[in-house]
Order: sequence, then structure tokens, then C-alpha cells
Amino acid sequence: MQTVRTESLARTEDAAAAEPVRYDFGRPAALSREHTRALAGAFDAFARQWAMQLAAKARVRAHIALERVTLETYDEYVATLPTTTTLVLCSDASSDDRAIIEFPLPSALSWIVKMLGGDGSLRPEARALTGIEQALVRSLMDETLAHLRTALGSLLPRELTVGAVQYNAAFAQVVGAQDLVVVARFSLRLADRTETATIALPAAPFLERLSHSASTPRAAADPALVRRHVEETPVELTLRLTPRAMLPGDVLDLAVGDVISLAHAADRPLDLTVDDQVVAAAAVGAAGARLACVVTASDLSRSLSEESP
Repeated sequence: MQTVRTESLARTEDAAAAEPVRYDFGRPAALSREHTRALAGAFDAFARQWAMQLAAKARVRAHIALERVTLETYDEYVATLPTTTTLVLCSDASSDDRAIIEFPLPSALSWIVKMLGGDGSLRPEARALTGIEQALVRSLMDETLAHLRTALGSLLPRELTVGAVQYNAAFAQVVGAQDLVVVARFSLRLADRTETATIALPAAPFLERLSHSASTPRAAADPALVRRHVEETPVELTLRLTPRAMLPGDVLDLAVGDVISLAHAADRPLDLTVDDQVVAAAAVGAAGARLACVVTASDLSRSLSEESP
């Protein structure tokens, strides 16, 4: 009887696993590989700038590294955050663009102590920030947001500014509960402690700008531009006699006073070459106290003109 019940349960589980999963085309399952790669590079550059900023402003040894970039609903994002944390809300008055910079509240209090000249070695208890402390955090986040703008470029509006400070993401509600947000998660190693920080951006406008940026066609190669670059590239011009082939042994046996007969006729002009390619014929001359050459024949300019479109 136990064997029959076990086999029945196994068949039920297999049938449940085989059932198709409904796919919501209105909500992509994840970021595309191209978008993930582009965002990872941008957020990684931001992490290095943020670490240097904290080291300079908050006087704390900081190492910040990007862990991952994901696409989630706002509810899913809220579920991953502590009940009480520091949420710096950024907004653009002229559009619906929003952003959240989130980090642990004790870390924010420790930065404030350091900025005011305190020790900051003891981990403070989580509490609401005073008005002065909020002003210090917003001042710090102004520079952090500037680093984020630099890293993301046109993906982040220039008019985005630091606003209110909240402590619970569920109450902040910058977007709808089921709206998608792009979330970048960072590991913060501050002195001897490791914390987690996040940046959340509403996905709709952000991914639209990202797709537009990725799909913008590159400027087509302009033949005239390529030709101008080639024409402005310096080349080495050489005036030479017609070369003569010799065996290696004959070259090694050369001594002072040896005479080498050349295939170049005495009344024939010398070859003017660029990269061993003959471009003109010239005769030896002088320009003041320096040797010079006088071009006696050249068909290169005319041939180039015939080849140009």
C-alpha cells in the first residue's frame, strides 16, 4: 500500500511539473543579454566612483562592487529590503522619472558621524534621521547622483534631483506595486563590515532610452572622410636607386673599397617611393645647404583622381 501511494504521489508531482507555465508578454522575464552587459559596465563604473566619494567625504575605507542587475516588480524589490532602511528618493519635476538609492540606515548614521569629525567605529542603532542629518545625507547623495548620471549618461535625466528621505520602501511607493523596476545591487565593504545597497529605476522609461541608445545606427563610413584621414596621415618618402639582388654570402663578404655595380642607368632619374611603392621619378638637386630632389615624372595624382568617386 505504501508503495502504491508513493508511486501515485510521484505521478502527481510529475504531472504538475509538466504543466506549461503562463508567460506574460507584458512583462519580460529578464533583461536581454545586451542590456545586462551594458548596464553592468555602467553600474560597475559608478560603484568605483561611489567608493572613492565615500572614502573622501565620509572618511571611511570603502569598497563597492556590483553584484547583479535584475528586472523585478516593485513588490518583489520591496520584499528583498529590510523593514527599516535609508531610501533617498530622486525625482524629475518635468517628467515621471524616479529613482531610489537605498542603503542601510546604520551606515548612513555612521557616515554622518564621520562627516562631523566623530569616530564612527561603533555601529549606531537604527533611528529616524534628524533634519540636520537628512540635509547631510542629501548633500552626500547629490554627489552620488552626479556620479550615477556620469556612469549612465543619457539613460538618466539631467533634471533628476535628490528629494525626500524615507525609511520603508512599501510606503515610498514610487511606482505601482506590479510595475517593473531595474534594480542594481551592490555589496558595500565599509571598514570591517559588509552591507548591501541598491538602486532602483522605473523600467519603462529607462529601458526605452536604453533600447533607443542600443539601436541607434552607427554613422556609415563616409568615403570622403576616410579619404581625408588617409591624405592627412604622414608617410615616409624615400629617394632611392633601383635595387639590386645579391646573395647573402656576397653581402657578408663586402669590404671597404668594394665596388657594387647597380642596374640603375647613370642618366635615369631616381625612384621616389612610399613604403617600397614607386610614386614618382626625381633627380638629385639642392635647396640651400641641404640636398633635395626635383620631381621629373609622376602619374600618381592623375591615377588617384580617376579612381575617386
